[in-house]
Amino acid sequence: MGFRASQAHADGARLNAAIARAVVRTHAEHVGRGQKKAFAFHHDNIVVVVLEDTMSRAEQVLVRNGGGDALLQLRTAFHDDMRSDLVGAVELLTGGTVTTLLSDCTLEPDVSVELFLLDGPVSADGPR
Repeated sequence: MGFRASQAHADGARLNAAIARAVVRTHAEHVGRGQKKAFAFHHDNIVVVVLEDTMSRAEQVLVRNGGGDALLQLRTAFHDDMRSDLVGAVELLTGGTVTTLLSDCTLEPDVSVELFLLDGPVSADGPR
């Protein structure tokens, strides 16, 4: 791998880490707690953030006691509330315009995904 390729990889890794931190921070600001594990990656005009270990102890108890559907409804409401902040963070970091944000979560395993489609390719150098 030449200097330019390794530099682009490093810049891309820093961008991925910044995006993951921004999404965790946004979740924490809206629900009072960020995820324990998160990573992001991008390719062309797609940014994906995977969040793991997302449930609080109370949410885990709710799921164990059969309240998984209620938790999923609550998470959808929280996500609707934070959507503009998530989009704003990704747009600021990538310099692109988010055209679509898709979000989903599972309870077992405890994983959530944020998928952003942008109006053009993401540059590892940051905002275009």
